[in-house]
Amino acid sequence: MEAIKETNFSFAGQTGFYKGKVRDVYYFEDKIAVVATDRISAFDVVLPRAIPYKGQVLNQIASLNLKATSDIVPNWVLSTPDPNVTIGHRCEPYKVEMVIRGYLAGHAWREYKAGKRVVCGVALPDGLKENDKLPAPIITPTTKADEGHDEDISREEILAKGLVSEQDYLILESYTRALFERGTELARQRGLILVDTKYEFGKYNGEVYLIDEIHTPDSSRYFYTEGYADRQQNGEPQRQLSKEFVRQWLIENGFQGKEGQQVPEMTDEVVNGISERYIELYEVFTGQKFGREDYKNVLQRIEQHVSDNIFTAKN
Repeated sequence: MEAIKETNFSFAGQTGFYKGKVRDVYYFEDKIAVVATDRISAFDVVLPRAIPYKGQVLNQIASLNLKATSDIVPNWVLSTPDPNVTIGHRCEPYKVEMVIRGYLAGHAWREYKAGKRVVCGVALPDGLKENDKLPAPIITPTTKADEGHDEDISREEILAKGLVSEQDYLILESYTRALFERGTELARQRGLILVDTKYEFGKYNGEVYLIDEIHTPDSSRYFYTEGYADRQQNGEPQRQLSKEFVRQWLIENGFQGKEGQQVPEMTDEVVNGISERYIELYEVFTGQKFGREDYKNVLQRIEQHVSDNIFTAKN
């Protein structure tokens, strides 16, 4: 099955291009066109094979959630002219990602299991088990690396290094908590628990804007509500919808992004299994049947939709 591994367009009026881990960003004077490719990354490494429909899933879920939170914070989106494309304001991003956690899972659990009781300057109590609900949601920011690994960082370090002004950081914290509360409620309506997620912010015309994607399986972790308490009580793994299953598969096959480690072979079976999991999250989260777009002439389709809409996209 085909998938979108990369794009190499050249648009009229284009001023720049940036290839991220999973997105290709085309810059124009005051706008950007973001193409959600089917690349997949884990442990800050882009894996060798792309995942069919992953970009479409991410772009469409992000679009829904950005609309559902636009009353909380202004966001960068102007239009979504294609299943894999979003056109929006060109914002100046902050050099931090605002990670917020309601449960002890993933990276935070691995740190906790290793004996750490302070994560990003936030103290955690003893006696917690993997996937336990935290006493209250905690914000555990990371640096935003252009290349390589994002690193945990505390609020105090962010302010000391001047990455964000104190005034702006208080705004980012407030927006992060409000967005997480909204995301939690949206997930609850679909029988899901929003475990943890990350938000990215930037400035546009001097105002703080929400940028990037939100509440997608790449940026968030979800558990199924049904059976959560019983599984926790019995010490069983949680049923989850997120990219964590990809990380676990890599860990089980000896890869955590460390020097000298090789990415295990991604067979057709593995690739198609990951694709189906992404589609499952879309359908559970939205309550809608996923429409699998035709990959025939997909690059021509994307190029045409960007060309037709980049200069006409408006709020």
